[in-house]
Amino acid sequence: MTIVLPEDPTLDEVRAYLAPHLAAQAAFDGWNETAVLAAAEVAGVDADLARLSFNAGPVDMIDAWFAAVDRQMAAKYSAEELGEMKIRQRIKALVEARLEALEADREGLRRALAILAAPPHIRKATKMGWRAADKMWRLAGDTTTDYNHYTKRALLSGVYGSTISVFLDDESEDFANSRAFLDRRIENVMQFEKVKAKVTGRGGDGFSMARFVGRMRYRRT
Repeated sequence: MTIVLPEDPTLDEVRAYLAPHLAAQAAFDGWNETAVLAAAEVAGVDADLARLSFNAGPVDMIDAWFAAVDRQMAAKYSAEELGEMKIRQRIKALVEARLEALEADREGLRRALAILAAPPHIRKATKMGWRAADKMWRLAGDTTTDYNHYTKRALLSGVYGSTISVFLDDESEDFANSRAFLDRRIENVMQFEKVKAKVTGRGGDGFSMARFVGRMRYRRT
């Protein structure tokens, strides 16, 4: 998705325009003002305007970049193309589209995740992960507003997060290992969906969503 910068842009428009360029620079310079200025030079944006647009620190930069990745993912498929897929295929296609958007910037992503893992940033990182999962479910056509709305997003956040951990070090051709891992995690979710009604119908019987999502997130094989 290409963003055109207006002649007299707002700061939000400058942020959106520069965001796709940030990770490539952060891979070398870190998520800091140096990366902002380098991205501005590449994109042909006034340095002072770029500095003013990203004056809230590295997490703000990462947030803007993730939003750009969301836009690129959303542009991969039309509503008609997604509508022709089964729900499992839609989710898989959208996660893979997001991985493709991140492919060229894995080092920038690695540095971003290291920043977000710091205790002061975990809450913001969780919101970013939820936003990505919500975007994918909405693109997939999900309109639930009940308990399922939250469980679907919690599970997908776990699937996506664990897949990213594999993706960062995946040297297989066309990221085949990451794709296979994703298939297995989605199968876990589908199996969970099959038994969820029975579990909730029994009042839970000791079932823990937190433990389940934890297993989804960290299990790698």
